[in-house]
Amino acid sequence: MSESAASVLSASTPAPPVLAEVVRSGFVEGRHRGSLVLLGADGSVELALGDVTAPVFPRSSNKPMQAAGVLRAGLDLSGERLALAAASHSGEVFHRDLVHKMLGEHGLTPAQLQCPPDLPLDAEERETYLAAGAVRDRVTMNCSGKHTAMLAACALRGWPLESYLDPEHPLQRLIHTVVEEAAGEQVAAVGTDGCGAPLMAISLTGLARAYRAFVLAAPGSAERRVADAMRAHPEYVAGTRRPDTWLMREIPGALSKMGAEAVQAVALPDGRALAFKIDDGGLRALGPVLARSLTLLDIDSPVLPRIAHTPLYGGTEQVGEVRATF
Repeated sequence: MSESAASVLSASTPAPPVLAEVVRSGFVEGRHRGSLVLLGADGSVELALGDVTAPVFPRSSNKPMQAAGVLRAGLDLSGERLALAAASHSGEVFHRDLVHKMLGEHGLTPAQLQCPPDLPLDAEERETYLAAGAVRDRVTMNCSGKHTAMLAACALRGWPLESYLDPEHPLQRLIHTVVEEAAGEQVAAVGTDGCGAPLMAISLTGLARAYRAFVLAAPGSAERRVADAMRAHPEYVAGTRRPDTWLMREIPGALSKMGAEAVQAVALPDGRALAFKIDDGGLRALGPVLARSLTLLDIDSPVLPRIAHTPLYGGTEQVGEVRATF
């Protein structure tokens, strides 16, 4: 690209707003830009920062829709098993044990999982895991619950197991439909997620609408069953030391799921919802932006300072923080 073309592109594409800043010793040493949308209880846009209509990859924030897809395929999951199907789990022992159990219940083996071998997502669990001499494993990978549910649905329907991650596979086409229905818009692009599964791009507004649709869905519907299972068993959706778990435990009726590259979506039981993405994928900005967004949705809970707490250290002393700017 020529310098003049780059200048034209830059002029016509304004930078997203700063959603968080990195403050060390009273000095702002960095900024995280991004886009954010807040929906009111009636579904209307109450606040839009940045471009909230452009498509983004929601990454693991798409998992509730993927879990609803396996239910629509006929797989009967509930409780912790359904929560794990929508999870980016921390790789704690109880997560790994349930994945193994689910595989056995459906006549499957870990070797059939096509997610990559990985270490526990949670840093504390990872240290314990490595100290015990364990190695990267497919079951330990944070998406293994989702992959297990996908395989189980395919086995039930007699669909091919080897190609369950192909975007044209019957299960993935069904999930594509679920995403579009929930978001109220067409999928703009299909990519490949970090776990190897198809990834559907929608707007942040569409993502917030999807979460709103799940909490407001009719009891017994696939969407409501997923939302209810996630909210009843949030430790299986994330882990014992994760903000999604804290939020769903402490804010009654909240549905919350983060995604890689600093994507977050939340819906409250009355239909208020939010979705945002930090442009540079900086996960350290996620907590402060999430807490501030919930405050703007009139949530007042002791869990918000805990979620927002993102300290910076100089040696062993806290010398700064990452904080929201809106």
